[in-house]
Amino acid sequence: MAKIIVYSTDPCSFCTRAKELLSRRGLAFEEINLSKDPAGRARLAQETGMLSFPQVVVDGELIGGFQEVVRADMTGRLRELAPATP
Repeated sequence: MAKIIVYSTDPCSFCTRAKELLSRRGLAFEEINLSKDPAGRARLAQETGMLSFPQVVVDGELIGGFQEVVRADMTGRLRELAPATP
């Protein structure tokens, strides 16, 4: 099973929508909320080069934010990277 991490912040409608999409697809994920962790946000930005949220990572590979997750879902790439659990 793929390990999916959703880095989020509050408030963030795109974070909520990304988590809802993953849940609808039957994909389990770990959420790491960085709202109150400026050092964590800085570390993540340094690692990924992204400043926006959410940031969705599948098995160590950055998929991107909400729009990239939607695109990966529409093209079937999300299913390839993280098949749904039965």
